[in-house]
Parts: sequence; C-alpha cells; structure tokens
Amino acid sequence: MQAPVQKNQTLEVTFEDLTHDGNAVAKVEGYPLFVAGALPGETGRIQVTKVNKGYGFGRLIELFEKSQHRIDVPASEAHKYGGTQLQHISYEGQLQFKEKQVREALTRIGKLEDVKVHPVLGMKEPWYYRNKAQVPVGEKDGKLIAGFFKPRSHEIVDTDESIIQLPAVNEAIQTVKEICSELGIKAYDETAHKGTLRHIMARYGKTTGELMVVLITRTADFPHKNQIVEELISRLPNVKSIVHNINTKRTNVIMGETTKVLWGNEVIYDYIGDVKFAISARSFYQVNPVQTKVLYDKALQYAGLTGSETVIDAYCGIGTISLFLAQKARHVFGVEIVPEAIEDAKRNAELNEIDNAEFAVGKAEDIITEWYNQGNKADVLVVDPPRKGCDEALLQTIIDMKPKKVVYVSCNPATLARDLRILEDGGYKTVEVQPVDMFPQTTHCEAVAWLEF
Repeated sequence: MQAPVQKNQTLEVTFEDLTHDGNAVAKVEGYPLFVAGALPGETGRIQVTKVNKGYGFGRLIELFEKSQHRIDVPASEAHKYGGTQLQHISYEGQLQFKEKQVREALTRIGKLEDVKVHPVLGMKEPWYYRNKAQVPVGEKDGKLIAGFFKPRSHEIVDTDESIIQLPAVNEAIQTVKEICSELGIKAYDETAHKGTLRHIMARYGKTTGELMVVLITRTADFPHKNQIVEELISRLPNVKSIVHNINTKRTNVIMGETTKVLWGNEVIYDYIGDVKFAISARSFYQVNPVQTKVLYDKALQYAGLTGSETVIDAYCGIGTISLFLAQKARHVFGVEIVPEAIEDAKRNAELNEIDNAEFAVGKAEDIITEWYNQGNKADVLVVDPPRKGCDEALLQTIIDMKPKKVVYVSCNPATLARDLRILEDGGYKTVEVQPVDMFPQTTHCEAVAWLEF
C-alpha cells in the first residue's frame, strides 16, 4: 500500500497525540506522521521529511492553534538539543503525559485494566536538578567547545548552561572548558583518533556541596595537568576531587579502564534521606536525589516492613534501595552483576553502620535461585532492573519462591507492563502503581508497582 504523502510535501494537520519519546502524531488518511515540537490539539503546517511503509516523519513549520499546555522556551540550539524533549510543555502537562504513558502501557502491553495508577509525583522546582554531567569536547574557531550532540550525529552544540543540570555542575563544565582552552589543550578528534581531551564530567553532592571534576583523555600524558588542577582549585571553591580517566580506545564508551586521582579525595559524599553515599568517578548514583528519595520512600511504603522481614533486592546497584530497606527490615540481601557496584554497596553499608545488609556479585536469577535453594526465602522481593526489564529466569524464580510481596521499581513503563503481566499469570496481583517524575523536561518516567501473592 502506497503512503498517502510524499517526501518534502507541505501539509496542514491536526496533532492528535504524543508518542513515548515526545513526538506529536498527526494522521493523513490514517497514516501517522511523527513531528517533534508539536502538542496534541494543536494545528499547524508541516513538511514531510521521511516516508516509510507504515509511518513517516515531518518537520514543524508553523503553528496555527496552540495548546493550553504550550510554554515559551529559549530558541538557542543548546536548549533545542539538550535532551529536554518536553520543555515546551507546561509542567502540569508533562505530568499528565507521563501518567497517560504509564496507564496506556499497563492496559495495552500488560492487559491490566483494573490496576490503580496514581497521579505522577512531580517536583516543586522541575529545573536544574541533575547532579551529574558528562559532555563531549570538540574545537571550533581555535577554542574548545563542550555540550550536546545534535540528534543522529556527532556534531557538538557548544553549551554554557543546561536547564536540567545543577548550577554547580554547569559552572564546573564551563570552568574546565575555559581553563583547558586558555592552556591550549587539544580536543579529541574521533575521526583521526588524535588530540587529548575527550569528555568532561562533573558530579555534585547536593546535600554536602562537594564537587568532583573528571577529565577524560585519550592519552596517559596530560599536558599542563598540574596547572589545570591549580586553576580548578582556585576557581571552584567546592571542588573536593579532581580525577583523570584515560580512554585510549576508538570507542563511543565514555570512560576508560584507568582512573587516577590528581588531587583531593577519591570520592565525594551525598545523602538520600538519612543514608550517606560515597560517590566515585565510576559509581552509579541517581542523578536526581530529591526525587530518588520520593521514589524510595514509596518503595519502602509498599514493602510495608515491620522489622521482622527478610528482603531480597535484585539489581541492587551500589545499595541505594537496599540500605533504605535495611533501616526497617530484619535482613536485606542485595545482588548485582557489576562487581564495582557491589564494592560500593559494601562500603556504603559500612559508612552508615548498617550491619543487616549483605551483598553478592552475579546475575540476579542465578544468585537468588541459589539463595532460595539454600532456604533463604524472602518475605519481600524488590526489583529495580535496567530499561530492558527483568530477566525471564528471574521472574520465574520470583513465581517459584512466592514472596508474599513484590515491589517493582521501573524506569520503563513498557517493560514494567510486560513483566507485571508475567507475574500476574504466575499468581500475583498488582495492587497499585505510583509513577514518579525523576527526569522533568524529558520523556522518561519511573514508577513503583506493588504486587501481592
């Protein structure tokens, strides 16, 4: 069947919906066209940019009627390409979009019609919240630039400020760029595999005010590094750690295997609630700790711990949820496939003097099955998997183990819905789901589901 539109054709359309990645949907004779920057209910003129068999893409030229949820945003490229796909939508509109995203995934993918989905828990101040940034470095007109890649390219848009990064993080990135530019440090050229500075990373402990700067280079030899360190200490009073990471490979992976502390401490610290965390250059740590506490408080509420329960935390990472749960549980077992994360989890347990949590390295489905066979049956099982969701073998182990309660923390409504369907078919009942907005201005939405056997 031939598409009813042609490439470069100009059309007047009405936008009906938003996709999970924030593109507006307009239909021509039932044929969907995906257009960035428009909102449901708006009408406008578009140009068709790509035509596939079952769908196409378009570019917004002008709007005739605007949505009540549309807000004005800066016109700079830095704002356009900064990963903020929903910044042109009012925050109320963003929360409605994310709630709808969760609801539709549960009904369409999970076939879960009667699950209670609460309104999304949002932020009071949904800007300048990210405590970490890692940006690529390039050159333009003889000076260093650093910022975001344009979509589907490696062209860097120079960015002095991101509207979703904490001011201290923005300042650190800008300061490194200025110092290295002044000293004539060459940016990495990925085509020629030459140059020095590949990426700049900044991490900030919002509760402690501690700053870490990570310089990621192609070469082990880093020109002017002592002078760079002196300038950073002088210009960034909050800096507690300056780290050099070496990545010699032709790769899109940001960090290499060798990490050296140039000055200060190996870690900085931050708190989520009352739990203190040590954060190294390579640690996984939630980028929005304010909303992380909201998310974990909800997980803790759903777990309903009284102090007598054994809890298993699958995909435990550096122990963030495990240590929250350990404050209310009899004992917590955490499992994670990344060895460095488990070392961080053990260190964080010791840091908080928590002695009722233990951690193991391995695949969750293997380790939990082993624990089950040894008689370590969980009263509550918590999962916080990556975007691809839980491994099928783990879901089957949960069904076999039959913990009375499962708390599922998800960063992808689609895989959450898929996995809830499997658990429901195995005898569980999804009681309710609470979405949490961890990433305002973006299309991502986290959620916590409470299941009982």
